[in-house]
Amino acid sequence: MRSADVAVIGGGLVGLAVARAVLTARPDLEVVVLEKEDGVARHQSGRNSSVLHAGVYYRPGSRKAVLCRAGKARMEQFCTDEGLPWVRSGKTIVAVTDDERPALLALAQRARTNGVDLEVVDRAGVAKHEPHVRAVAGLWVPATGVADFQAVAERMAERFVEDGGTLSTATAVTGGRESPKNVVIETTGGDLEVGVAVTCAGLWADRVARMFGAEPGVQLVPFRGEYADLRPHARDLVRGLIYPVPDPAFPFLGVHLTRRVDGTVDAGPSAALAFARDGYRLRDVRARDVLEVASSRGFRKLATRHLKMGLGELGRSLSLKAFWRAARRLVPDLALEDLERGPSGVRAQALFPDGTLADDFVIAETARCVHVVNAPSPAATASLAIGDEIAEMALSRLA
Repeated sequence: MRSADVAVIGGGLVGLAVARAVLTARPDLEVVVLEKEDGVARHQSGRNSSVLHAGVYYRPGSRKAVLCRAGKARMEQFCTDEGLPWVRSGKTIVAVTDDERPALLALAQRARTNGVDLEVVDRAGVAKHEPHVRAVAGLWVPATGVADFQAVAERMAERFVEDGGTLSTATAVTGGRESPKNVVIETTGGDLEVGVAVTCAGLWADRVARMFGAEPGVQLVPFRGEYADLRPHARDLVRGLIYPVPDPAFPFLGVHLTRRVDGTVDAGPSAALAFARDGYRLRDVRARDVLEVASSRGFRKLATRHLKMGLGELGRSLSLKAFWRAARRLVPDLALEDLERGPSGVRAQALFPDGTLADDFVIAETARCVHVVNAPSPAATASLAIGDEIAEMALSRLA
């Protein structure tokens, strides 16, 4: 049986950040990252909007709010130091109608409580930043930006290996057991005995935690997010990032427009229920995943509360025209022919048994394991700060 001091399960941004933080603090340790895919950041970390969030939306005092700001500064510095592309392009959150003003102003107050610098602007102020947007008011958030998170993850992995870490890709975890003295991890490449295990398994995080006897307290439900790309001739309609006022009762921000670091612009994502945890296409169906969701009391309660919105998201997933209508609400000059189908991602949404949504990171701890069960947005932005916090938890178990 192979052995190491610390194993991190999952080669996404959070897992890699944890592994690097452990190795930085204790270069004498043998640290292994286990990743079931043939490369890093193949799922949530590499299939998102690549936005560097400023911390506008998160409940004051929450892990999201605290770690987002700290992590964003770290991520910007990492990209600068490593020569990776990033840009602070600014975000405009817009109220299209007068009915949306109260929610917009409430969001401004929350953002300021979180220490986010922003400006409440009128119709002319919105047009100054985004000339093609039609809105009655908006929030201008200059600190928001974009990066290339796939490139970030790949560079993190390179630096981890250069510093003496071991990255085992194409190595799936199939089981495990925890004892008072160690953790045995069963993988497709053989068993591994470690002093401490950290699981950062993303879309499969609740299952992996249960493999080791932990009770995560939530169930992860996969939601597929479709994107539409703006064709080259239409990209000048968007200067930075354009977001609608979010519905505080719904976990997704709605269709928004993002200019990425390479100058391409996309609209999205939608948020339709996926029929597989890695169901990037509508036809991707996995029986176990479907049965888990169908038998979930929490999901049934959620679906009942948000049936109308859920059907709308499904419509946007199926119809480019429906997608265009949502984007055109923000940018009326956008024509249907300006859009083409883009890539998709899947987000793991954590649900409590009563159907309420986990609105913060969820971490389950045992004597020898730390399980990162829920790490939704802004986890990519905050990953380096999250990594430090989880690494500290892991190292305390080796003392």
